[in-house]
Amino acid sequence: MAEQNHIILIKNMVCNRCVLVVTEILKGLHLTPLNVELGKAVVQEELKPDDWKNIKEALEKYGFEWIDDKRMRIIEQIRTAIIELVHYEDNASKLKLSEYLKEKCHYDYSFLSKLFSEVNGVSIEKYYIAQKVERIKELLIYDELSISEIADLLQYSSVAHLSTQFRNVTGMTPSQFKQLKEHKREPLDEI
Repeated sequence: MAEQNHIILIKNMVCNRCVLVVTEILKGLHLTPLNVELGKAVVQEELKPDDWKNIKEALEKYGFEWIDDKRMRIIEQIRTAIIELVHYEDNASKLKLSEYLKEKCHYDYSFLSKLFSEVNGVSIEKYYIAQKVERIKELLIYDELSISEIADLLQYSSVAHLSTQFRNVTGMTPSQFKQLKEHKREPLDEI
């Protein structure tokens, strides 16, 4: 049995609820999920062409996509790694982003950067910053941490650096955002 016939790469998985939904989708298709994580599921059964068709259709009903193109698989690995780093790791890695992605994706950063920019029309760095800004918005809305604590958590060199990036992306300072009555956040899979 080829191991590839057990692995399903999935686009638009951005949170723990996505993991639960994909797990239920697979069970609904009478498959046995061995491991489901952001961007990837491993099932016990060897998947046949009809299984792939059914998986694709079931995933699409919930806004997910099966990734069967090698370039898109790499892009999704990059996106998933950045989302995990920014949104799910406490005290995000002190590694440089380039080193982190090289380690996670097993490709040279220059290759990853070029591919990501070609396919998405935006650099990895801009995507990373956009994810960090969404995380900042989330933390500001929760109102449990000061801006200084948020800067430390997300590895900013200073509050001023965080504020500048936030203002460049949103057009307002973190304090102005916090004062809004309606907080506009973007779904992670649409960033």
